[in-house]
Amino acid sequence: MTLNTIAQVVGASLHDVRDPQALVTAPSAVDSREVVPGGLFVATVGARVDGHDYAAGAVASGAVAVLASRPVGVPALVVEDVELAIGLLARHLLEHISPTVIGLTGSVGKTTTKDLLAQVLERHAATVATDKSFNNELGLPLTVLRADATTRYLVLEMGAGRKGDLTYLTRLAPPQIGLVLNVGTAHVERMGAGLAGVAEAKGELVEALPADGFALLNADDPYVMGMAGRTKAPILLYGRSSEAQVRAEAVRMDDRARTAFELVTPSGSAPVELDLIGEHQVSNALAAAAVATALGLSVADIADGLNAAQRRSAGRLEIVERPDGITIVNDAYNANPESMRAGLRAAKALAGTRRTVAVLGAMGQQADASRARHAEIGRLVADLRFDVLIAVGGGDPLAMAEAAKSSDQGVTVHTVVDVPEAIRLAAALLEPGDVVLVKASSEIGLSSCARALAVA
Repeated sequence: MTLNTIAQVVGASLHDVRDPQALVTAPSAVDSREVVPGGLFVATVGARVDGHDYAAGAVASGAVAVLASRPVGVPALVVEDVELAIGLLARHLLEHISPTVIGLTGSVGKTTTKDLLAQVLERHAATVATDKSFNNELGLPLTVLRADATTRYLVLEMGAGRKGDLTYLTRLAPPQIGLVLNVGTAHVERMGAGLAGVAEAKGELVEALPADGFALLNADDPYVMGMAGRTKAPILLYGRSSEAQVRAEAVRMDDRARTAFELVTPSGSAPVELDLIGEHQVSNALAAAAVATALGLSVADIADGLNAAQRRSAGRLEIVERPDGITIVNDAYNANPESMRAGLRAAKALAGTRRTVAVLGAMGQQADASRARHAEIGRLVADLRFDVLIAVGGGDPLAMAEAAKSSDQGVTVHTVVDVPEAIRLAAALLEPGDVVLVKASSEIGLSSCARALAVA
């Protein structure tokens, strides 16, 4: 589109623009380091960084112009609300191209499922999927703006921090297919009404589906199953339940904690052997398979795609094998009770008889139940017979440490005040052959601990 056309779509005024007919021919970016020639730089104001300060550098790197909330001395489309404007631009683009829009949401597993699904679909047609976890009111439009007339499938991870978020996102990018993974405690304090409130918010996705679309629901999650009456679209169930049309049978795990199963669909069955650790990956793979089934792919093609799929997003059960035989499992991108339990079980399964160390920080956004939920994780560490727990930070991690220690199951418990101390202690404690899980909510910053231990 020309700058003039974009200005009309988003209600912008042009500043320092010599040629209003200059074409934007490449995707948009919010990070000036990711600008590509012909793209648009989107200047947002964050807690620590103001994108407007990087406008000149973005244009020097090839951006045609900057979408900004004030003039920046280089070609700019100035609007009152940048986030709203980029959403309007994404919606305009979707009205002029015709990909099949697939929206997926859930409390845990969104990014892994999205990565699996993208790898199944892109073997058959041009596919654009959410990068990393860019799943909010800014990240989703940026994903849409990577699509073009050749895009067949547009896979959009949709996050919901509060009620109404999914309604907004589905208005920007109306989905034909909606996938709901699960209902858990992530963001529960913002939703209100406990898990029922989370379910109410997640169900906004299926409410947005057309009658000729598909709602894909997890048959193993009663809260997700409760959304069946909220959609006018046909429903396809997936899961390990016998009620699911897309399900896993004969589930097993190898000595590297990788899961295999027989994928059963309405059109037949095929063997799947995932190259991802943890039994919880079965549900993620089934969710991806359900979407592909709804799109008409054969069970053989779906299984082939899943068998070839690799982990794409960092910080999610990312495994680094050190030369001394120590294995670092970096699962520190984010954490809630459900993902913490899955990560602990996956690491323990991977370890087998090897010594296991858990370096764990706080799980955010757990509201009034936070201390109790951290204590539950501490007890699980002990029940799984981890050898060492390093609890990082004060408050809730101390509850985790106290619960693990009081379980009297032999786990050695250490508490440290911050990430640098965790790095020093873990590096000193590790022995050749250890398996180390590093996990916490992203704001804790334990990813730096995982990276430091991986190269120690």
